[in-house]
Amino acid sequence: MDNSKQNIIKEIAQELDCGFDCYYNFKTDEIIAIPSFSQFADEQDFKEAFSDSLEKVKNHNADFIKIETLESFESFKIMELFVEQLPDENLKSDLENVLANKKPFHNFKHKIDHSNFRQNWFDFKQSKLEKIVETTLNSGKASAQQRI
Repeated sequence: MDNSKQNIIKEIAQELDCGFDCYYNFKTDEIIAIPSFSQFADEQDFKEAFSDSLEKVKNHNADFIKIETLESFESFKIMELFVEQLPDENLKSDLENVLANKKPFHNFKHKIDHSNFRQNWFDFKQSKLEKIVETTLNSGKASAQQRI
């Protein structure tokens, strides 16, 4: 894969991680990132704030591939995959318990942030997001089940 394509994948993955849906124009390599609509209480505010981007996507819809933010089950699956490959058995056990109990996202983040594997988690998650983006771009659209 060429470097520019890899940079596009990396940028889209980072936008997804920040909660943005991305629209990739495969003719121009333009990336339009728009916060997931669910983050807005008021539809009118959303439309006003992102009118230029929404208009551009609407007017050139056939040229864009939409890559949506992850569903919570997809994010959860990435956490599970990370835990499975951890070499530290104590942390692995702790995180398995975290994932099996209430508030798994919050508690996972807290546990990881206070471990020696914080950067490993960020790298792992970025790698998985890039794989999702690459799969989606290559297929034109991947269902949520195919993404992880």
